[in-house]
Amino acid sequence: MIDILVYLFETYGYADACPEEPEQLTRKLASAGFDEADISDAVEWLGGLRLAAGRLTPQLPAGRGSIRIFSDSEQVRVDVAARGFLAFLENTGLIDLRRRELIIERALALPDAEVNLSQFKVIVLMVLWQERASVDALILDELLTDEVAEFEDEWQEAIHVH
Repeated sequence: MIDILVYLFETYGYADACPEEPEQLTRKLASAGFDEADISDAVEWLGGLRLAAGRLTPQLPAGRGSIRIFSDSEQVRVDVAARGFLAFLENTGLIDLRRRELIIERALALPDAEVNLSQFKVIVLMVLWQERASVDALILDELLTDEVAEFEDEWQEAIHVH
């Protein structure tokens, strides 16, 4: 499913260009050669992202120097490297509290038992993409580098150019 999310980011420059209608998006992804089960998971995940992006707001602003404590179940699902990367993004000011919680919520929505750093970067990328956030070129490069290398071979096989 992660490869589909990266494909959508690469194909549609911004979230508004991506088909919102699940059936239309499913057809486009199927014609690109993606697996039906992965398409279903990705379309459902994107629908959840759109819903969550519209409703998640923190109750109180965080004080300077505050930290987010992950629950036991969150720690099991989101690996330590991904949690560290999230803290880095928050400390650099790229994400605020609302986006942080949205990223965590979407990480937990993945069907995988554990979300590794590579997958987590794609989730961050998709949240920023959905919200049309401006991202520094160096951060964007950091978010894409591992994924492009990891999924490039799969894209070659899955994407048929006519």
